[in-house]
Amino acid sequence: MDRLIYTAMTGASQALDQQTVVANNLANTSTTGFRAQLANFRAVPMGFGDGNDTTTRTFVLSATPGADMTPGPISRTGNPLDVAIEGPGWLSVMTPDGNEAYTRAGNLHVDENGQLLTATNLPVIGQGGPIAVPPGSAVTIGKDGTVSALAPGNPPNTIAVIDQLKLVNPPAGSMQRGDDGLFRTADGNPADPDPGVTLAPESLEGSNVNPVAAMVSMIANARQFQLQTKMLQTADQNEQSANQLLNFS
Repeated sequence: MDRLIYTAMTGASQALDQQTVVANNLANTSTTGFRAQLANFRAVPMGFGDGNDTTTRTFVLSATPGADMTPGPISRTGNPLDVAIEGPGWLSVMTPDGNEAYTRAGNLHVDENGQLLTATNLPVIGQGGPIAVPPGSAVTIGKDGTVSALAPGNPPNTIAVIDQLKLVNPPAGSMQRGDDGLFRTADGNPADPDPGVTLAPESLEGSNVNPVAAMVSMIANARQFQLQTKMLQTADQNEQSANQLLNFS
């Protein structure tokens, strides 16, 4: 009887975990540059452990979680500090611990010190480190990531190139999402700049989560959890019936 109980228990547990993933995706349907999280599971045969490879039950365990790398829709905002990556690629940012991470969220801004930051106040990395512009300057970003600044009161022909965004494009399979929502390379080493990555200036990329598909997945997960719970109840009823037969004997 324990075979049914443990199989249903692991199935119900993973259904709850998958529901958490779907709920997180739904909560980020309007998050700029969000990549939908994928819930991956695998069946693991279990045996007696006596070396005979006799399978007695099958458990459900979490596999390595992944992310849907499908690009989200790009919409024009008219803000000169908004950038969207066209096709594959990533913006490089510096995390609070001084390491490099990557994001698709291109809603940037300049703080009072002239530092170019993301919406979560992480410094944007250029060719030589975090990018800083003269305070009060009018900043524009080109398709190749070139950051230019025009000092207040100066004529348009005096615009100067300040730096260039570090745009990278490592293989999708080598990217891992962290708890902070940022992506990093699997080996932890900084990715090399890729001149082939292009930007859509004055635009933002939306989330690639499909709300309708996420809602359907949420309903399916709820039904799956109910099924696993029903199996646990059936196992309990069978156990009670077996005990009654033993008492009669």
